[in-house]
Amino acid sequence: MPSPVKRRYDATRRREAAARTRAAILDAARELFAERGYSATPMTAIAERGGVALDTVYAAVGRKPDLARLLIETAITGTDQAIPAEQRDYVRAIQAAPDAKTKIAVYAAAITAIAPRMALVLGIVQQAGPTEPELAALWAEIGERRAENMRLFVANLAGVAPLRLEPQQAADVVWATNSAEMYQLLVGQRGWTPQRYQRFLADTWQRLLLAG
Repeated sequence: MPSPVKRRYDATRRREAAARTRAAILDAARELFAERGYSATPMTAIAERGGVALDTVYAAVGRKPDLARLLIETAITGTDQAIPAEQRDYVRAIQAAPDAKTKIAVYAAAITAIAPRMALVLGIVQQAGPTEPELAALWAEIGERRAENMRLFVANLAGVAPLRLEPQQAADVVWATNSAEMYQLLVGQRGWTPQRYQRFLADTWQRLLLAG
């Protein structure tokens, strides 16, 4: 009698289910943090809004500071996963661009896409940071990581064109002008369109960073 055929374990459905659960938790946390504030939102409320058990929240994302980190990371990437900078599509496009103006244009477009998501997270951090040391430390850490990425961006520019500023100063200029705070001021408060904001970034960086 032939042996029964063993079914191959299909991990795809399991991964898809886990991704849906993770996305539901992130959406719930983002909504509740915006509605109630970070400090006033218990993990039980996130679990209830996400339609999952509390243990599932901890298993999928960890504690509340871990969840806040993931919200920031996914705001940067536009996906439900954290992606290292060097693996992001726009970073690869910048590195592949043949000249400085094209690199700047690619980066300005990328920041314009990222900024609205980061502005939402910024509001949460601004509200909770003074009373939540872990969250304030996390935002400071993200800022330092951004600064290092700006140094890499400037080094990439310097590889194809002479710079007007010394590298560290140039990196600081990019760090300040591509911040969520800048987007919040110009688009959120002054009513600029995203298109105008993108043109502003590209024009500002070309004028301030490039020597010729």
